[in-house]
Amino acid sequence: MKSKTRKIPRILSPITVRITLSIIVIGIIIRSVFIGNYENMFVCLLVLLLFAVPSFLEKRLHIDFPDALEIIILCFIFAAEILGELGSYYISVPHWDTILHTTWGFLCAAIGFSLIDILNRKPTIKFSLSPVFVALVAFCFSMTVGVFWEFFEFAVDNILVADMQKDTVINSFYSTLLDPTKSNIPYPVKDIAQTVVNGTPLQIKGYLDIGLFDTMEDLFVNFIGASVFSVIGYFYIKRRGKGKIARRLIPTITETTEENINE
Repeated sequence: MKSKTRKIPRILSPITVRITLSIIVIGIIIRSVFIGNYENMFVCLLVLLLFAVPSFLEKRLHIDFPDALEIIILCFIFAAEILGELGSYYISVPHWDTILHTTWGFLCAAIGFSLIDILNRKPTIKFSLSPVFVALVAFCFSMTVGVFWEFFEFAVDNILVADMQKDTVINSFYSTLLDPTKSNIPYPVKDIAQTVVNGTPLQIKGYLDIGLFDTMEDLFVNFIGASVFSVIGYFYIKRRGKGKIARRLIPTITETTEENINE
């Protein structure tokens, strides 16, 4: 059972949020079937499957997800797949991708932190890790997941001819390749007003960067999200569970499982 300290208002309980979002997704599935958009239908089916993952992990691994964390995960899935992909929020809403990557870094740090913290508290393990080390592991776990996600985006863009790494319009850059003296000196290209490809001007006011800026921005905001949670996690261990914010965000083993481990 989840402790009362982790409860949030019933109207925002994970079950209520999951049912509400699932109804919306099912409505999109029905609409997609009628208009023959089966790609969107399969995306929605995947979302419904992802909605069930937190509950599955709780039962399978005997992990207690705090209500607040579970709601954030459900909303993140909906925002990324339904609003971001199907609703084109990645294109129409400024910084949508940035917000999600920051949240992703935060969530991954929470998962990495809980894994090492649970291991660190087991009496069968003959070592004790410092709060700094646990926070560092959580940070590194989040950043590693972020890097592998960028690998995935790059692979999808090149193998499946997609555009997960969004392009960025820039007006200047430096390149040693353009250095006429071949002396490895960065050659400046400034005040770019237009890009022409095979004689056809692109309808952009500048140079089209293919994915680099998007990748670096994603990793940077992942870094911010991971750093914020690592600091929260550090004080959570330092004060051993007294932090109200951390207790709402850090998964723990269920009370029954913890009692069996300690026996």
